This record gives sequence, C-alpha cells and structure tokens, in this order.
Amino acid sequence: MKKITKAVFPVAGMGSRFLPATKATAKEMLPVVDKPLIQYAVEEAVAAGITDMVFITGRNKRAIEDHFDKAYELEATLEASGKLKLLSYVQEVVPKNVNCIYIRQAEPLGLGHAVLCAKPVIQDEPFAVILADDLIDGEQAIIHQMVDVFAKHQCSILGVQDVPRAHTKQYGIVSSTNLEKDIERVNGIVEKPKPEDAPSTLAVVGRYILTPRIFHHLENIQPGAGGEIQLTDGIAALMQEEQLLAYRFKGTRYDCGSKLGYLKAQVAFGLMHEELHTDFAAYLKTVV
Repeated sequence: MKKITKAVFPVAGMGSRFLPATKATAKEMLPVVDKPLIQYAVEEAVAAGITDMVFITGRNKRAIEDHFDKAYELEATLEASGKLKLLSYVQEVVPKNVNCIYIRQAEPLGLGHAVLCAKPVIQDEPFAVILADDLIDGEQAIIHQMVDVFAKHQCSILGVQDVPRAHTKQYGIVSSTNLEKDIERVNGIVEKPKPEDAPSTLAVVGRYILTPRIFHHLENIQPGAGGEIQLTDGIAALMQEEQLLAYRFKGTRYDCGSKLGYLKAQVAFGLMHEELHTDFAAYLKTVV
C-alpha cells in the first residue's frame, strides 16, 4: 500500500487580481490575520503526515523561500530580547522533520505545467497538490481527509464541493456517480463550462491526490489557450486509464484568490484567533 509523503504547491502565479498589493509580494505571502496563506497550506500538509513540501516557484517568489528558511538574525534578536513566545512562532513555521524543496517554473505555462515541473522530485510516488489560494478550514485537515480516502482506494482523488450553477464557468466541473458517502466515481471533467453546458455543479477546488501516471499525460497533452498546459486535461486523460474519485470534503472553503473571499477569511480566522476573537467580535458588532 502506497502512502502520501509529498505535496506540491504551485506558487508561481502573478496574483494579478490583488494588484498593486502583489506587485512586489507573492500572493501566497498575503497574511490571513498573522500567518501567510502558504503557511496555512503547509500546515495542512503537515497535519496529513506529509514530510516533503515541493514548491513550484517563479520570479519574485523569494519571500516564500525566506519564510520557510531559518532566520538567524531575527531568532538571535528575539532570544536576546526575551521574546521567547515570538521566537517559538518563528522556529515552528516548519517542523524539523519537514523538507522544503524549490523548483523554478521558468514560464507561466499553466497549472498542469507547474505540476509537471515536480516530476523529478515526485518520481513514481502518489502525491498531493495544494493550491494556497483555497484556504479551507476543517475539524480535520482537508488533505488528511483525502489521504485517508486514498489509503482505502489507492487512486487519484479530487477535492470537490457544490457551487452555484452560475459559477461553474470559474471551475473544473465533474460528472459522476455516487460510490459511497461523500465519494463519487468521476465519469468526466470539463474546464470552466458555461452554466447551461455544465454536467453538474460539483466543482474541483484546489485539493488533489494524484498518481504518478499523471506526468505521462501532462507531457503528452496539447497546450490550450495561451499555450498553457491544463491540469484538468491531464486528469481527463488519466481517467481513461485509472479510476478517479471525487471527495466532498468536510470543511469551509475561502476563495482567497478573490478579494471578497480573502476578506471573508480574515473575518472568519480573526473570530477564531485565540488572542483576538473576543475583542474582534466586539468590534464587528460596532460596525455591522
């Protein structure tokens, strides 16, 4: 039985929807309360027992590498100042048993190409893909839930949720038949269909478990619009060879790729923050 020990984080995107904030800052480094989006994503992977974090980076993404690196001067300053609680926060950004691996995506050729860039590290192992833009809060980490499903079925799995039909043009949409509670057998997948053409309202949202056979299909599919290699096209080809499942995860998703979703995440996580929740809730009552 194969286990999931590696996760891929495609973080080379430009973040144009958040300009000018992302002009010189990686969108994945935008904070939700006091942690950047990419740290939430890595913590989710760690909670699932994943130990190798593979970041597919691009230009102007050095801040991500610096964030997960050791900060000698900062740690020394905090220790000398007796700020030991802050020191522990800095030192625990990534656990000592976790490896961070960085691969440069030279050109923005699509999500499928970003995943393909991870092939030299992933090799012949199944792996997770986590999109930091999708911040998902669950009692159990979402990728942990999907790793448990993989342990039983040993095949590729898509994290999905129902969306309003008017929004299907923003997602990859699957057609499926029910296999068991919260799990669907995928029969087809379409990238961003018009609402009237969508086979369902079940959307793929930023969480994947993939078998290494996906690399073969990503290497052989034809680029789409803008010369991009679409992950959805590779998954559609993979589905012709292997069983593909869709998992309705248990949790609340915040689309932090949009300004409204990002603001919703700030409010939700602010209300959950152990130091801030009481004062923040009181403040919100004064403005709502």
